[in-house]
Amino acid sequence: MERSQFVREHYIREDEVLRSIRPGLEERGMPQISVPAEVGYTLNWLVRLSGAKRILEVGGLGGYSAIWMARALPAEGKLLSLELEAKHAAFAEENVAKAGLVDQVTYRVGDAKESMVSLREARERFDFFFIDADKKGYPFYLEQAIQLAEPGAVIALDNLFLADRIFAEGEDDPDVEGLLQAHERLSQDPRLDATVWTIGDGLGVARVK
Repeated sequence: MERSQFVREHYIREDEVLRSIRPGLEERGMPQISVPAEVGYTLNWLVRLSGAKRILEVGGLGGYSAIWMARALPAEGKLLSLELEAKHAAFAEENVAKAGLVDQVTYRVGDAKESMVSLREARERFDFFFIDADKKGYPFYLEQAIQLAEPGAVIALDNLFLADRIFAEGEDDPDVEGLLQAHERLSQDPRLDATVWTIGDGLGVARVK
């Protein structure tokens, strides 16, 4: 048995709503790029530990990660998810409704970069972030998250290994370059305390000082 399978079988409990999302994505011809169950559980755990009340998610897809995180929020907590594709956001909203979380989770359709700038200009603040969108945009998303963050906020970033492509020499790809820049920022930026966990495809976790 693989390690990830062992963890899923012994520690992680997906309910019917969560289990239905991957088949639903396939039926609609949408990409199968939801976070694995162990990452979803870890995000839930991080939200609970941090005491977060306002979450900003960058990249919503079918709502899988949003449901995991929103279930860890207190009753008054809110999650805003930024999603480029209207059809993805519509499916995510269906799943959020099935999970009974419509009062806590909201989707904003459009370019996440523009949305983050708009949120910053409106002086919005968040205490938890999850970044899981186009990889070449990670340096921008990370910087905007820092500027939108309350002191002590947590920033999580998925796919930081990109199927180990970041370790290959001679990779000439904007996604790889974006992730390498994100790694440099996470490890060097004096505003952050950060690490990378080897679950899933590499989960970065940072605390804003």
